Amino acid sequence: MLRIAFHPIYAHPLPEGHRFPMQKYDLLPQQLLHEGTAEPGDFFEPGLPGDREILRAHDAGYFADLRAGRIPDREMRKVGFPWSEALVRRERTIAQGTITCCHFALENGVSMNIAGGTHHAYRDRGEAFCMLNDQAIGALHLLENGLAKKILILDLDVHQGNGTAAIFRDDPRVFTYSVHGQANYPFRKEESDWDVPLPKGTGDQQYLNTLEKHLEQLHDLVQPDFVFFLCGVDVLATDKLGTLALTPEGCRQRDLMVFQWCKKHGLPVQCSMGGGYSPSIRTIVDAHAQTFRVARSLYS
Repeated sequence: MLRIAFHPIYAHPLPEGHRFPMQKYDLLPQQLLHEGTAEPGDFFEPGLPGDREILRAHDAGYFADLRAGRIPDREMRKVGFPWSEALVRRERTIAQGTITCCHFALENGVSMNIAGGTHHAYRDRGEAFCMLNDQAIGALHLLENGLAKKILILDLDVHQGNGTAAIFRDDPRVFTYSVHGQANYPFRKEESDWDVPLPKGTGDQQYLNTLEKHLEQLHDLVQPDFVFFLCGVDVLATDKLGTLALTPEGCRQRDLMVFQWCKKHGLPVQCSMGGGYSPSIRTIVDAHAQTFRVARSLYS
């Protein structure tokens, strides 16, 4: 079964300038159901995590200020959304979606979070549409509960996972690998365990050749027993915020390569969708749907 975390809370009204990037979260499950990639029973609606789950990855003072609306305006401008209780609830729900998906991945080999990939969230602050780092929270949940010993985070969003890299900088249990646009945000990057900055205009062949070579090296180097895959589709040439030039087929091949590698080595994988900012919402939704189609074809 392909278990998918769905967050209907995304229907909450946002100011006009913030609505477009959020539409995909409502449209994607509709598309998956319409085309038969997913069935209603594949979806689950997460609840809210306990505070302890959040506080493994985030400072208590920051989390308290976030919940109470005490984040300074200048800091919320870095996040990109105006503060609201609904916004914080959504972030917490996303985190629980990833936590629950970890358990489904252990059972079924793979699980998918319609949202997530909030890799710009640091322990003590948020930025770039990210306030709570869902995959960091999920990784620490697995480790603290004895469900994994060595975790690999494959961050293939076009933006470097700076918050994730910072959170796990001194934690040898989690290996952070980030393939991203060299010229992309964040312009002051953190140091992942392995960073792969790619030049502007990098297309399918160079990207896929690089990833294929590195995956086997990663297995030997890290020897993980669980994988988090941040599968942003902002690597597409059409993306407004990206500098890479993958085609939709190249993006599909990326996902196929990762899933086949995980299956080959018996590695459970939790997927969070990450970014996607092409001008056409159809392009964004179809690119994300491809990830689900590939997973369904391999894990059904």
